Amino acid sequence: MKELELKYGCNPNQKPSKIYMANGQELPIQVLNGRPGYINFLDAFNGWQLVSELKKATGLPAATSFKHVSPAGAAVGLPLNDTLAKIYWVDDLGELSPLASAYARARGADRMSSFGDFISLSDVCDVDTAKLIKREVSDGVIAPGYEPEALEILKQKKNGNYNVIQIDPDYVPEPLEHKDVFGITFEQGRNELKIDDDFFANIVTENKDLTEQAKIDLAISMITLKYTQSNSVCYVKDGQAIGIGAGQQSRIHCTRLAGQKADNWWLRQAPQVMNLPFVDSIRRADRDNAIDLYIGEDYMDVLADGAWEKIFKEKPEVFTREAKREWLDQMTDVALGSDAFFPFGDNIERAHRSGVKFIAQPGGSVRDDNVIETCNKYGMVMSFTGIRLFHH
Repeated sequence: MKELELKYGCNPNQKPSKIYMANGQELPIQVLNGRPGYINFLDAFNGWQLVSELKKATGLPAATSFKHVSPAGAAVGLPLNDTLAKIYWVDDLGELSPLASAYARARGADRMSSFGDFISLSDVCDVDTAKLIKREVSDGVIAPGYEPEALEILKQKKNGNYNVIQIDPDYVPEPLEHKDVFGITFEQGRNELKIDDDFFANIVTENKDLTEQAKIDLAISMITLKYTQSNSVCYVKDGQAIGIGAGQQSRIHCTRLAGQKADNWWLRQAPQVMNLPFVDSIRRADRDNAIDLYIGEDYMDVLADGAWEKIFKEKPEVFTREAKREWLDQMTDVALGSDAFFPFGDNIERAHRSGVKFIAQPGGSVRDDNVIETCNKYGMVMSFTGIRLFHH
């Protein structure tokens, strides 16, 4: 198949629409089910690059959950502890395969943003992963292959219309890429930057103790940023992104947005949240929304009389600001990556409040000395990579 006609482009009024190979070769994909759209393919191809690089960098199966051409979550296939299994709503599935664990982590980090996602998997989709995907609200999945039973499970989603794409894992794109804007063609070399241990060798802080786990987490952060709409900042802990701030014009706003998402991830593990007495009939999405409100500033939206009765069996106590801060202070050893330099120390101050200890960023600001000084104040380890990772 050399071209595939699509229903429409980014919006229904943008017709005609198709994907094809400019060099006349066959497309490196097969649509096994459904009818993916323009944005689906943008998410799929960006996500596939991300998980492929994560797999090469870590040797572990990887998954990402994409929404609007940026990842909502990305992770590698490390086992889930009981707490994570519970907050990701997979504790009823037993021990998951490494690939399913990777998707549970990618989906679970920011469930609000992942609602209706497009999934990318680094490995052949197995039955465990298909069962997990089946019960989530999602637009589609791309993988290098599917176990026969897994494919049949996925075909049952969305009344048989779930989008399932298989990509040739040996496909290598041309070294130059092109993009048309306003009838004008842009050309650039592909970003083939390899991110490995040596990428973080230039440590500029007094503390130079970069642990092996921190190297993995920083690699996950930087690879995720390669495929995140800039400006972007990514917090990572124990093999998964826990907060991604994308597409903000100001870097501090990226840091705050991603930091708030990382905080929410940790707050969901607090006993006050783990023990919320939800009514038996509540739907998964409604439960996620209720938790997001409960741990935020608008908690009275779910605790007011007349509201809580529809969500909880009994009225929970308010999760006070002081109690939340006490719990957040227990989050440690978080890694943070930035796709461009931090211009001010305020980014480091905000990162510190979310337990960040390890940082990777390009460096090159006229205020690098202030940024380094702020890191030293908190005993952080910071690497200057010298490489910017803008993605547009």
